Order: sequence, then C-alpha cells, then structure tokens
Amino acid sequence: MTTTAPEAGPGVLAADAVDPTGTTDPTGRLAALLIAFLETGTPPDGLFRPGVFCDLTVPQWRLQARGVPGLVALRRGGHPAPGAVPRHRLDRTGSGFVLEVEESWEQDGQRWYCRELLRADVRDGAVDRLSVYCTGDWDAEQQRRHRAEVTLLEP
Repeated sequence: MTTTAPEAGPGVLAADAVDPTGTTDPTGRLAALLIAFLETGTPPDGLFRPGVFCDLTVPQWRLQARGVPGLVALRRGGHPAPGAVPRHRLDRTGSGFVLEVEESWEQDGQRWYCRELLRADVRDGAVDRLSVYCTGDWDAEQQRRHRAEVTLLEP
C-alpha cells in the first residue's frame, strides 16, 4: 500500500498500523481497506455491507448511491483511474470512523489532486453508510496556481 500518515498527533496512525493483512484493530483494518478502494477503484472483500449507502458532496453538487455496485459506479464516474493516497488521518467515532485523505491520480494526460473527508458508519464489521466531502478535483493548472499563490504552513 502506498499510504503514509502525517507525524504523530491525535487520531493519527502510522501506515503499518492500518495494514489490512496484519492489524487486529477492526477500525484500522476498515480504514486500510477504504484507502485501498480509493487507490484502486475496486472494493476489497469485507469493506462494505451489501446495502451500503453513500452520500457524496462536491463543490456545488451532491450525489448518492445505494449498494456496492452503485457506490463503485459513483466512485469510478468521478475518479476512473487508479491513484494514490499519500497522506491520511484516521479518527475513531462512536459509530465508526472519520478518514481525512489527500488523493492524486493520472487522467487525461495530467496529474489531478483532491482532499476528502470520509465519515463511515460501521455495522457488523463493515461500512454501512459513507458520507464523502470533497474539495473538488484540481487539475495541473489549479495545483500550479495554488503553489504560486499560497504558502501552506503544513502539508
């Protein structure tokens, strides 16, 4: 897996702590499976309940899907290519977890970027409801402009 976590802080996991093949932490395992889905577009076995509901909010638009095939179609409609999640943060909640990610991918000959916040409700060991809040997809020009105009204090 190509994921890494920011330096230590509340709710932050090191990349090996969310290894889906070795963790005994069910929340860390589900978070790792969700990152794998973001990177590949294919949901790993055990990630979603069959009737999973997804509520996706992007700038000035909102889309929903029910069931694994609908959720996968929604994902591939916006991000058809495999990508990478170079940074993430996991926070546990009473009903599941919140995952903050940075994501990048190649599409139409250029590198794209976005940031997302995913809130997952877990039932019977799998994600039952997923709310996704996305900054919108930044093409290469938007990323260049942002680098030129803004100095971030942290990555």
